Amino acid sequence: MRLQGKTAIVTGSARGLGQAYAVRLAMEGAKVIVADILDGHETVEAVLRRRGEAHCVHTDVTSEQSTQEMAQSALERFGTIDILVNNAAMFGTIVKKPFFEISGSEWDDMMRVNLKGTFFCCKAVYPQMKKQGRGKIINVSSTTFFMGVPFFLHYVTSKGGIVGFTRALAKEVGGEGICVNAIAPGLTLSEAVIESATYSRDYLKVAASGRCFKRDQHPEDLLGAILFLASDESDFITGQTLVVDGGSVLH
Repeated sequence: MRLQGKTAIVTGSARGLGQAYAVRLAMEGAKVIVADILDGHETVEAVLRRRGEAHCVHTDVTSEQSTQEMAQSALERFGTIDILVNNAAMFGTIVKKPFFEISGSEWDDMMRVNLKGTFFCCKAVYPQMKKQGRGKIINVSSTTFFMGVPFFLHYVTSKGGIVGFTRALAKEVGGEGICVNAIAPGLTLSEAVIESATYSRDYLKVAASGRCFKRDQHPEDLLGAILFLASDESDFITGQTLVVDGGSVLH
């Protein structure tokens, strides 16, 4: 129970990878705020079945007011904010296309959710983490940034921005005991990937063949990294991006 007595906010946790993160953190003792624009009761029930504590808060990460209300709900419900996992992002609905076919509105939507949403959520939890003198912020980037995946320019750019954001914010808030790190998952068999027409079985086989470990990546493969960065075990680590992809990207 490495997170006993701590409160974790996980954005985009009504389903998919975010749900897996929320449930795992709860299993280690964290009280979890399921923050999503979708109905988060399924995740709450999954936590309760494991005798954990969770509460869902309707959150639009592109709205600063909504993220402030998210943080306030966490404080009113559980009294602290110790961990923030910035998981909410646009991904599964993206149609790959050449960069010159990406519209300005598509670009803006991507940046608003993937980057601005992370920014707003960090702003929302910062006052409480500063007051406590400690906190863990975990941002979610992607190996697409390190690989330069084509026909995905707006997504790759947004996830590269997360790496830069993580480094800069770590420098700003380190003196207040707040750790800011990121994980960069490889192509993972999440609900979004399984349901997407973009990722055929052949596509997934090619992705697996490029890894050191010649198999599909599953949500469970990411949980150890999330837990490590959320726990006291990573207290002297900040500004880092941990690639979790089975050895596709070696750097």
